Amino acid sequence: MPPVADAVVLSRQFDDAEQQRSAADLGIWIFLATEILFFGVLFAAYAIMRIRYPEAFAVASRLTSVSLGSINTGVLLTSSLTMALAVRATKLGARKASIALLSATLALGIVFLAIKGTEYYLDYRDHLVPALNFSHPGPQAGQVEIFFYMYFFMTGVHSLHMIAGICLVGVMIAMAARRAFSTAYYTPVELSGMYWHLVDVVWIFLYPLLYLVSRS
Repeated sequence: MPPVADAVVLSRQFDDAEQQRSAADLGIWIFLATEILFFGVLFAAYAIMRIRYPEAFAVASRLTSVSLGSINTGVLLTSSLTMALAVRATKLGARKASIALLSATLALGIVFLAIKGTEYYLDYRDHLVPALNFSHPGPQAGQVEIFFYMYFFMTGVHSLHMIAGICLVGVMIAMAARRAFSTAYYTPVELSGMYWHLVDVVWIFLYPLLYLVSRS
């Protein structure tokens, strides 16, 4: 039997649905704030190094695959659209549409990671992986290597967040399949969507910083 349209899954530690919703909203915003602070430190470190070694960072950026980076940007923007539509479908009680859209989001996340893995392989083939097989013939090899240290760390951390997001979306698909959501209770999907959008926004900043330096 499908759930009643206005049924709310109320945890026993809360007095009512409004209190539960307020706690969930506060929790996700605190969590997202900590994520922003974490990535903010990485962006600040990047800014310092770029100001210090502008020419070397321009050279290093041109060694990245802007085509693969651009494709991945399109993939993530599309996944943000499907995630937003999935949240809306869940709110409206369209279970099948919600599952389909969540599945599309999950698939796009996997595509992103596959492309990123291909890019990492190409970087390894071209001897651009610091502390492993890095080699650069130019006079600024040390500074170029610093760029790639930051490149792999920042994109690697982002990829870990993508993996977490994919797992989270997978859980939402399973819950939706069990009819765990209703038009009155869709908070898990909505909060998952907020996390997914944050990960996408981080990439929107990473893309120009790492791939588009001095390409114009």
